[in-house]
Amino acid sequence: MTAPTTVANRTLIAVTGAEVAVPDPHRLTHLQFRRFAGCPICHRHLRTFITRHTEITAAGIRPIAVFHSSARELTEYAEEIPLELIADPDRALYREFGVESAPRALLSPRAWPGIARSIATAVGPMARGEQPAPRGTPEGGRLGLPADFLIASDGTVVAARYGAHADDQWSVDELLSQGRAHRR
Repeated sequence: MTAPTTVANRTLIAVTGAEVAVPDPHRLTHLQFRRFAGCPICHRHLRTFITRHTEITAAGIRPIAVFHSSARELTEYAEEIPLELIADPDRALYREFGVESAPRALLSPRAWPGIARSIATAVGPMARGEQPAPRGTPEGGRLGLPADFLIASDGTVVAARYGAHADDQWSVDELLSQGRAHRR
C-alpha cells in the first residue's frame, strides 16, 4: 500500500455530531482506521489510547478513529471515549487512504495472540453489562485491516502504517515517537 502524501482539508462529522477538521490546523492529526464497532481487538487497542489521552494531546496530537460501521452502531460503543469517532460505513475514507479488508486480518497467526488477549479482556466487562458484545455479523464485516496516518497541519502525511493483520497498528509509544520524529 502506498499512503497518500497529502490530505486535502475537510470536515468530518463525529458520531457525537461534532465537526472535526482534518487536518487539524493547530496540531498533528492521528487518523487511525479500525475495524467494526465492537471489535474486541479495536476496543482493547483504543483503551490504551484512552488511558494515555492526556499524554497524546499534550504531545500536540489529535487522535481520530475511523470505523467502517454506521454512526448508529458505533454510538453504542462510544461512551467514555475521548477520541473523535468517525463512522464510515460506505468506506469512502478507507478507499481514499487505501485501507483494505482481507482474510489475513484474522487468519494471520500473528493476529491470534491479540485476538485471544482481546477476547479474554472483553469477557468480564461484557458479562457484567459494562461493554456491549460485538454483533454476530457486524456492519462491513470482520475482515478490515487497521491503518495509521500522522498528518501535519498543512495536510502532509508525515508517517503511515498499514496493518498486515487485525492486531497490527501503532501503539501509543509508536505514535508519540512518530510525533517526536516529525518535530525534529
